[in-house]
Amino acid sequence: MHRRALIGLVGLTLTAPLPATAVAQGAGGRAGGVVRGEVRDPRGAPIRGAVVGVPGTTLYTFTDAGGHYRLAPVAPGEIHLRVAAIGYAPASATVTLADSAGADFTLEPAPLELTPLDVVSTKVPQFGEPATSVAQLTEQEIARRAVNTVDEAVDKAAGVQILNGQINIRGSTGYVQGLNSRVLLLVDGVPMNQGDRGGINWDLLPVDQIERVDILKGAGSSLYGSAAFGGVVNLTTRDVPTGIHARVRATGGAYADPPHPEWRFRNTTGLEGGVDLSGSYGTETAGGRVAIGARHSDGYREQDERDHWQLAGKGRWQMTPRTRLDVSGAWAVDRYQVPLSWCRRGECADSGQVYQPFKVDTTELGARTDSRKGYVSAQLRTVASERFAWQARGSWLRTHFIDYRRSATEFGVANRFGVEIRAEAHPDAARTVLVGGEGTLSDVQSDVFGTHTQSELGAYGESGQRIGRAHVTAGARLDYLAVDAGSMTAVVSPRIGGTLPLAGGTLRASVGRGFRAPTMAERFVHTFALGFEVIPNPNLRPETGWSAELGHTTPVLGAARIDAALFWTEARELIEPQLILVVDTATMDTKAKIQLQNVTRARIAGLDATVLVAPIPDHLTAMLAYTYLATRPILAFRPTHLLTLSADYAPAGSSGAWGAGADFRYASRPRRIELEGFVDERRVAVKVLDVRAAWTHGPVEMRLLVANALNYIYNLVPETLEPVRTISVTAVWSY
Repeated sequence: MHRRALIGLVGLTLTAPLPATAVAQGAGGRAGGVVRGEVRDPRGAPIRGAVVGVPGTTLYTFTDAGGHYRLAPVAPGEIHLRVAAIGYAPASATVTLADSAGADFTLEPAPLELTPLDVVSTKVPQFGEPATSVAQLTEQEIARRAVNTVDEAVDKAAGVQILNGQINIRGSTGYVQGLNSRVLLLVDGVPMNQGDRGGINWDLLPVDQIERVDILKGAGSSLYGSAAFGGVVNLTTRDVPTGIHARVRATGGAYADPPHPEWRFRNTTGLEGGVDLSGSYGTETAGGRVAIGARHSDGYREQDERDHWQLAGKGRWQMTPRTRLDVSGAWAVDRYQVPLSWCRRGECADSGQVYQPFKVDTTELGARTDSRKGYVSAQLRTVASERFAWQARGSWLRTHFIDYRRSATEFGVANRFGVEIRAEAHPDAARTVLVGGEGTLSDVQSDVFGTHTQSELGAYGESGQRIGRAHVTAGARLDYLAVDAGSMTAVVSPRIGGTLPLAGGTLRASVGRGFRAPTMAERFVHTFALGFEVIPNPNLRPETGWSAELGHTTPVLGAARIDAALFWTEARELIEPQLILVVDTATMDTKAKIQLQNVTRARIAGLDATVLVAPIPDHLTAMLAYTYLATRPILAFRPTHLLTLSADYAPAGSSGAWGAGADFRYASRPRRIELEGFVDERRVAVKVLDVRAAWTHGPVEMRLLVANALNYIYNLVPETLEPVRTISVTAVWSY
């Protein structure tokens, strides 16, 4: 029955009518011509990352660092081009093409413009508003915040919270130390969640190589399968531009001392610093880039030193005018001490204090971790015609960690192999059809998780259609899951959504099903935590949930833009740690142990709203983002209120030399944490202010960041102190 359903799903999408010209051109029609040009702002500065394309077709490209673009192959005749970039008003033009043509664009600043291109929620680039909420962080936003890792940038996005390295979108995840993520990470569209634990290595890629971050809020399993239960984060790396380019990024900073002398744990100031180097060379046919970097941090707590080394590369080859091959990879090594949890009275030199948030339990002195991770991926895209294109990719992700503890040394080595092939068709300008298949094989060898394999096989299809002013999309995905080559579990994930332009904005709505397969770590983990034995549960079932959203985007008096959405998720079989009583058959003693189990049902609902304001266009912009969250039953680590306030001021305009800004984050005190009563329950509301300033002159940029400027002392997870005030300076030179 499952096999017939899989064949039916693929066949239903493949039977969508394709124009005869698509097949004919793909079989050997003319290669087509080329459209070249530049995209700049009114002052002549190049706009990087702008999308240039022909709406309703497979033809699109992005501008490079110099604002140049090259669109090929384009069939001769009259071509309608559209250009869009975040923060600028879109523009259109019509050109007549024989063999080649040129078209330059000047985009007017429009800071209230939102996402000009939706690629995460559809896998097919499309202009216009997506049916589900998508947040975007541009290269400029990442740069001006002077962050050193990707998660620091993602944490500033509306409706998103990072909890000790785990991402929580609209309350989907909560927190479970290192064992899962209900959000899927993609790098250039390639899944990058760990093969054994399912978590995310945010430092896999240097932040200086990231061009854009797209965040899909809500279930994305209809296209991406497992782990897209609560959302998807896609990191787009910098393309390789033509010519010779080099870039140096250096940073250095210092941590504040503890606010009370009783909490002091060292006599010197903690320092941090790092450097990233990259160089590239490219022509219109091929290009490559290599980047290396290293960082060191003394840490802001006892036993918190960290060393990080990384190597990354990317290459592109325009094999034919219609076919392009992209190859990328990265390797990162981390060696860091592990502060674990703070110490309580009697567990360290407590100076008479009830607890010491900057010190660790003396029984855990010397704890450290060695972590290595890397990936290689290759993607091939062929544009058979302006109506049909196909894409294939293969990837390998490897993670290896060793935890050194006084009590025990634990290790894990995991591989995740993935392949995918998909085809996109535009039967006409009003319709898009997408169909594809994906396979993943993961293996793990560990003294904590055992030796196991897990395979996933999925097929998906989606169709988008314009009906009058409305745009409707509908699709589904069928996934098969198997552990250790055992019996297979089938999961179906449908989704339907649509947008409707109105006089006062755009209305959007979507309903879909998400799921997440239990990781091998969750099924087979056997270790000790918080003094309790953690026992395996190989009978865990996939988490599932129906997710719905109703949103509206509204411009207000030309000076503001409001994007608000009501969201609701009805989740079943959520996996959470449970404290259970187990009878020892040998001694007949009853002991409390921790086991990951499926919780029967949970409801997550709320409001996600963002207000963009530009009281002084091109000089002063501000954003207010607020998320209200209600869960039933009360779920752990979900704040009821999450507020983000950001502002940026440029005295001479966005392309001027000087700029300043600030970010304020508030999160209410979580009403519940896991294992309450067995861990230190201290927790407070989050009130963190970051301030920054920047100066640019030619190829040189200088940025000052004061993170947690008020030196607010707080924690997000039990007994784990968050960073104190940190002052850092970043210098960038680009050629």
